[in-house]
Amino acid sequence: MKHPTDPRILARLRSIEGHVRGIAKMVEEDTYCIDVVHQIQAAERALERVKGMVLEGHLRSCATRVLSGKDAAERERVIGEIVDVIAVQGRG
Repeated sequence: MKHPTDPRILARLRSIEGHVRGIAKMVEEDTYCIDVVHQIQAAERALERVKGMVLEGHLRSCATRVLSGKDAAERERVIGEIVDVIAVQGRG
């Protein structure tokens, strides 16, 4: 099930895209490695924030509808998805 596109998420992703292009340019220009690593870390943090926004949107829309519904199999599927996302986060 899809939810409406959040323009804030798209704006952040476009910003991250520009940031990653900047990192690629730094690598091309043989910028000091630690400076490149710091920029990569900043991009990772930005992606983490976007991931949180997407997950929050999912929990507030799709997951809420399914979890409050009567279809037990669908509830279990959605719970499994959420558990998998949390488990991957814990391993990261």
